Amino acid sequence: MSSTLVGILGMLTIVAIVVTLFKSKTQPAIAFIVFPAILGLILVLAGRYSFDDLATMVKSGFSSTGPTAALFVFSVLYFGVMTDAGMFDVIIGKLMKLVGDNVIGVTVVTAIIALVGHLDGGGASTFCIVIPAMLPVFKRMHMRPTTLLRIAVLSMGVLNLMPWAGPTMRAASVLGIEAGSLWHTILPIQIFGIVLSLAHAVLAGIQEKARGAGLHGKLAEIEGNIEVVEEVEEKKENELARPKLFLFNVALTIAVIVMLIWDVFPSYVPFMLGLSVALFVNYGLSAKMHKKIINLHAGPALMMCSTLMGAAVLMGILTTSLGADGKAISAKVMELPADAIPSVVRCLAGIVSSILPAALGQHLPLIIGILSVPLALAFDTDSYFYGMLPVMMGIGQAFGVNALPVAIAMVVCRNCATFISPMVPATLLGTGLAEVDIKDHIKASFFYVWGFSILCMVFAAICGIMPL
Repeated sequence: MSSTLVGILGMLTIVAIVVTLFKSKTQPAIAFIVFPAILGLILVLAGRYSFDDLATMVKSGFSSTGPTAALFVFSVLYFGVMTDAGMFDVIIGKLMKLVGDNVIGVTVVTAIIALVGHLDGGGASTFCIVIPAMLPVFKRMHMRPTTLLRIAVLSMGVLNLMPWAGPTMRAASVLGIEAGSLWHTILPIQIFGIVLSLAHAVLAGIQEKARGAGLHGKLAEIEGNIEVVEEVEEKKENELARPKLFLFNVALTIAVIVMLIWDVFPSYVPFMLGLSVALFVNYGLSAKMHKKIINLHAGPALMMCSTLMGAAVLMGILTTSLGADGKAISAKVMELPADAIPSVVRCLAGIVSSILPAALGQHLPLIIGILSVPLALAFDTDSYFYGMLPVMMGIGQAFGVNALPVAIAMVVCRNCATFISPMVPATLLGTGLAEVDIKDHIKASFFYVWGFSILCMVFAAICGIMPL
């Protein structure tokens, strides 16, 4: 089977997943498993892979997503315990006094928290900071959680341009330059993006206010049983609340976040330790009570974990290349051995690269910048930068286009869409914490993100950083 046909089948698989999710035909975990499995079976029957190869690819997917699955489970349980103990009730009360009934104030505060929280470049840790803190406020103000996610992902996409963040480091390694040097070049774009993300937060607040959001807005009047629901929830929480331990719980949460930013231990370790300490301190030496608390939050944790396990199958079959010895080759490897079998995504990158140059030539940076957001839905970060970027740079050079503008277009515009892509595990964490379906997140954010990336690209062209 030719690489072109493999790439086409890969694109059809991705389209089938997206359409199925958008039409709400099944849960993401099932879609992530079924369609790649069908693709894998077709490739086996066509003689491209053996069943042993397919097993190797799936194992490779699990090895890359396993740590994130652990993070999913223990972060959900940890923040669940903190909610039960009443820590967020006090924080929400303080925030509500600060912003009052100001919907725009809530959206701007959300953007600022996301910007500051993403200074470490870690998407998962930022979601763990922003979503648990602001989701209860959004609910109290009758604001949509999809808006919370959109504000967060746009702010995080801008901060993801930092030199220690993954995309910038990947692009710099492909260019053969220091990440700091690349960052200095794109710094004006990042500053513009930060201003733009704050402006978007204001716009989002205006939109929510127009819908009737607010403590005493139209939405509160429409939902006639809202007071009853809140009273029931308050009664349930009071049984588990530990107001005297508020300062301890805040200190413990800060310690967990500091360990995340410190980045010495795997990201799931701080939440494992934090959960254990939180259970013992808040609810004593009682196995029965600990089981009760964990059971309260086991459902969401299991749902999120199953989604990521499904994504592991998706990632394994689509992004894993195979060496002649049958061993998996990571998407991080830029140059495959001559006798290796390229991954489905690499074949798809080849199709994209073969279509673009004949029609576009000198305008390659502009076109690849425009296409970066849609392509983000089909490529994981490693495949995009290590698989597609070198090919695009080679094509650009054939038309006399320098490699740097091509890399800048791919880094800046792709970063805007990083956290709406189902191929990025942190996206699934964010949607899970916000209690939003991935399809609803993409629907609510896609065109905003795309427009955001194009504005950043236009600004780069005006500043002379990118050619038109």
